[in-house]
Amino acid sequence: MKKIIASLTGVCLVFVLAIVPASAQSINYKCKPGDSLSAICKKYQISLKELKKCNPQIKNPSQIKAGQSVNIPESAPLQSLEDKVIELVNKERVSRNLMKLTKNNTASYVARLKSQDMINKNYFAHNSPTYGSPFKMMESYGLKFSAAGENIAYGQKTPEEVMKAWMNSAGHRANILSKNYTQIGVGAAKKSNGTLYWTQEFLKPIQ
Repeated sequence: MKKIIASLTGVCLVFVLAIVPASAQSINYKCKPGDSLSAICKKYQISLKELKKCNPQIKNPSQIKAGQSVNIPESAPLQSLEDKVIELVNKERVSRNLMKLTKNNTASYVARLKSQDMINKNYFAHNSPTYGSPFKMMESYGLKFSAAGENIAYGQKTPEEVMKAWMNSAGHRANILSKNYTQIGVGAAKKSNGTLYWTQEFLKPIQ
C-alpha cells in the first residue's frame, strides 16, 4: 500500500507540519435538552456530514428535540486507535525524559475532521480546500496557541505502524518529541476501501 512522508517547519509561532502518507454500524443517541447536531458531532468526534448521512430522517438539522433519536456512526473502534497513538507518543516522550502530552478533545475533533476531509475531497496535504491551513483550522474551532504542528499519514493499518513511520522520519519525530507542545489531538478516518487516514495536532495553548 502506498505510503508517503514529507515535512515543513516554520518559525516565530512554532509551526511544524509533517506528512506520512464498509458501511459502519451505528449506535442510537437520545437527544438531551439543549443538544445540537454540532455538539453531538463534537462529543463523538465525527463530522456533520457523517452525522447527516446517517440521519436522513432529520429534515431540519437546526431543530432537534429532547428525546429524539439520532444515529451515530460507530466511533469507538477509531477512538481506541486514536487513544493508542497518544499512548505511544507519550511512551516515546517519557523514554527521553520529556513531559507527557495531554489529550485536547477539541484538537482531537479537528484531527478527525481533517482526516475525513482528506478522504472526502480526495487529497493528501496540510492545506485543506475546506478548512485552509492546519493553523487556520485549529483557530476556527476556538483553539488559541503559541506553538502548533501537524502530522498526517495514510495507509498504515495500526497505531504501531503509523507511529513507526512517523518516528523514522526526522520531521515527524521532531513534532512528536518537541518541547514546544503540551497538548495533542489525534483523529483517524477510514476510507470506503478500508484505508486509514491519520492526523496528529500538536499545540501549546495560550492560557
